[in-house]
Amino acid sequence: MCRLMGFVSMQEQTLVEAAGEEFAEFAALSARHGDGWGIASCNEQEHPQLLLEPTRAKESKAFDQASHNLKTNGALLHLRWATGSLAVNEGNTHPFAYRDYSFMHNGALTPPDAIDSFIDPKFAPFKRGETDSESYFYLIVTEIEKYGIENGILSAIKIIQSNADYSSINCMFLTPTEFFVVNEHHDEKIPKGEPSDYYDLFYRNDGKEVLVASSGWTQTGWEELPNHSLMKVDRATLSIEVIGLNA
Repeated sequence: MCRLMGFVSMQEQTLVEAAGEEFAEFAALSARHGDGWGIASCNEQEHPQLLLEPTRAKESKAFDQASHNLKTNGALLHLRWATGSLAVNEGNTHPFAYRDYSFMHNGALTPPDAIDSFIDPKFAPFKRGETDSESYFYLIVTEIEKYGIENGILSAIKIIQSNADYSSINCMFLTPTEFFVVNEHHDEKIPKGEPSDYYDLFYRNDGKEVLVASSGWTQTGWEELPNHSLMKVDRATLSIEVIGLNA
């Protein structure tokens, strides 16, 4: 299980600038979600750049430097809490990237290989880890090649809904032109000891940036993204569209 933060903005800024003074609260969530951190940054017309480290974010000098100094107008930030017996290593650390796309996930699929047969075998050489999350990513990429980005994401969700059990398939998917957020989870499968809003996602749009993040830190005045929905943000205008998912 994990914590997610993503933003797109009209001008380049750091993660700390995007999130504001409460960013330290979000970073502190790595006390629990301490099995690695990763950042994918992606400006328009550029391939995503990854920074990954299989260590606790709040104890990492590299994380502190990146969050304060890396400027971009689009980024994903992931704090990992490893599922089950999956190894804590760089290969299993989110986000994942392929060509123009970057992606991160919070949740787990059961069985972990439930969707593997739906992924185009040509993507096997690009996988760098063993997580169901990375399989989820390449399922989306497989479906995008058939149907385009938005419909490809929707198709991948339907495949998971029909062929796997899951706690959550919440994810963020960033391209040079759009930012997608999937909120699709089962509250009855929240990890033991976690609050009832554990899988909830919230966002804010001030006209200069759209920021979306998991719960667990101060998000005063933010809007809740409904469960069973897909958010699409146009990076050129920051316009938001929320599409209902048929679970």
